[in-house]
Amino acid sequence: MHLLANTVLAVSLSFAAGAGAAGAGAAPGAGAAAPPPGGVPLIPRAQLFGNPSRIQGRLSPDGRWLSWIAPRDGVLNVWVAPAAQPDQGRPLTNERTRPLRQHFWAPDSRTILYVNDTGGDENFLLYGVDVQTGAQRTLTPFEKTRVQIVGISPLVPDRILVGLNDRDPRWHDVHSLDLATGRLTLVLRNEGYGGFEADQQLNLRLASRPNAAGGSDWFRIVDGRVEEKPIASIGLDDSQTTAPLGFTADGTTLYWLDSRGRDTAALVAEEFATGRTEVLGQDPRADVGGVLSHPRTGVVQAWSSEYLRETWNALDPAIAKDLEFLRNRLQGEIDVTSRTLADDAWLVVVDPVNGPAATWRYDRATQRLTQLFVNRPELVGAPLVPMQPLELKSRDGKTLVSYLTLPPGSDANGDGRPEQPVPMVLLVHGGPWARDSYRFDGEVQWLANRGYAVLQVNFRSSTGFGKAFISAGDRQWARAAHDDLLDAVEWAVRNGIAPRDRVAIMGGSYGGYAALAGLTFTPKTFACGVSIVGPSNLQTLLDSVPPYWEAFREQLFRRVGDPRTEEGRALLRERSPLFRAQAIERPLLVGQGANDPRVKQAESDQIVDAMRAKDIPVTYVLFPDEGHGFARPENAIAFNAVAENFLAQCLGGRAEPIGDVFRGSSVQVPHGARYAPGVEAALRAP
Repeated sequence: MHLLANTVLAVSLSFAAGAGAAGAGAAPGAGAAAPPPGGVPLIPRAQLFGNPSRIQGRLSPDGRWLSWIAPRDGVLNVWVAPAAQPDQGRPLTNERTRPLRQHFWAPDSRTILYVNDTGGDENFLLYGVDVQTGAQRTLTPFEKTRVQIVGISPLVPDRILVGLNDRDPRWHDVHSLDLATGRLTLVLRNEGYGGFEADQQLNLRLASRPNAAGGSDWFRIVDGRVEEKPIASIGLDDSQTTAPLGFTADGTTLYWLDSRGRDTAALVAEEFATGRTEVLGQDPRADVGGVLSHPRTGVVQAWSSEYLRETWNALDPAIAKDLEFLRNRLQGEIDVTSRTLADDAWLVVVDPVNGPAATWRYDRATQRLTQLFVNRPELVGAPLVPMQPLELKSRDGKTLVSYLTLPPGSDANGDGRPEQPVPMVLLVHGGPWARDSYRFDGEVQWLANRGYAVLQVNFRSSTGFGKAFISAGDRQWARAAHDDLLDAVEWAVRNGIAPRDRVAIMGGSYGGYAALAGLTFTPKTFACGVSIVGPSNLQTLLDSVPPYWEAFREQLFRRVGDPRTEEGRALLRERSPLFRAQAIERPLLVGQGANDPRVKQAESDQIVDAMRAKDIPVTYVLFPDEGHGFARPENAIAFNAVAENFLAQCLGGRAEPIGDVFRGSSVQVPHGARYAPGVEAALRAP
């Protein structure tokens, strides 16, 4: 769990304002602008941040159905079609306001399940819809409750395990949910456990409890009772890189991602009865990040690690042939996203990085590949650009895996450097316990298209590169973690990527904090900053974390700063941009969702109020129906319209006029509309 990744059902959602997969329909007036000198047209914002045509394809376990998420009347909903007739799709849900961003099949292949919240409040409820009849039910009909999926198994088709914090907002009681009747039966009352692991018979086998070291202790569950003595104790250093992955179907083997006794997380198989372990895969440069498991047996067949790019390693010779075939036939980053229970058909997503992703069906027996859809067909043929993986060095010798994207036409000889320096946006990821990757990124392509080099840096605290790299960022907010960003900017200037006086810093959540830190702690380094849902006061941030983060609280205090001690409070104040607001001398744009439960609106209000009190220009954009990021496409497009015109004023890049894209958005500008070009006129537009 971390500050900036919005995780439900272990599926990570992007925080970003207008992150590609979470967008919706084109806003009125968002047409293409005239081509600039040089002949490279502006890509309309709506094509990058509006609704994708289709995303998230899934095969039903029995292979009869194909589902996906696509717009219905301008809002993302779940669709379904017979797998043999993918062109016969029909909408299955009818969400009218909040886009659906994830769905999954119940093991009976008769029901599609999905979660959604209200206005970004992250009180996710679970819904089920019958594929044949379209009848829909709210399966967890509770207020101010956040559902967790504890267990789903193909061996138990009629029920699943869910966690509900309706009794105590800090802890999730485990219930068995009957899919046919919707009946919830209490399995375990939770008195202080942060997570559970069930086997494929849906028996609870393990429970984790936070420990005083900032990690967690894992306990066996026998006959519904949690044993008193832990079988594993994980400390702070291993807390981000060690966790169970699941049991085999026979319940004899438990898989772990495990960094104990090593730096990077390895794939480990534990013989559960004896505790004997075997390392199945490891990479000295990067953590094991993903696995492919047989849909019936649960046996892990392949694993991946991602250093500069993701690589897959097969354990099962049968699947090795499939992976090799896919690598040879499909160009791009390949992810297997869905497999039938018989394992005769897969869905494979291919990400070319400089183009929109496509979803293919792969029939294993015949090795037949059929393209089903492209996520954003309107981007096919658009002037999209490649991403370059880099290894940069920090001032203390750490390797910073980074990615550089150059504006189209700037690198005529293809050597990875512009012919002359171009303005640059340092785009900082959230988390900080997350990472940037070699993937198609609509935000990156948008900025590059507007004329900017885009530099993404995996600074210390970033995940994926071992526990030592994560721990090196502990209590280093606005210190060594920020120095890594400054070192990357210095590299870019020294190597002719960007002129020193035309670099902006931009990001969301922790990236938003980094933008505020950049303008307050190093006020002359950046030409301007864009902070999206960024915390400004670390004390109030930690005072207001959601109650369901209780299991994470000790780790958070140890990695950021401990508000329970005088020394910790002094550190938090020292590292808070709010108390250095008077140092800001460059333009700032702030974006915030009013319902954000992680970085509350007060974090943006405070920094804006402090700047107003000192008469320092700042533009504040607020969305009353959003949370930790902007999910509604109308809002995403509206914010990015402001942002690109703001950046154009600061850096001299290009911008599509704001026009009337505020129409249909909930956008409010409580302060500073006059400081961002076109905003006042857009607010007056009918």
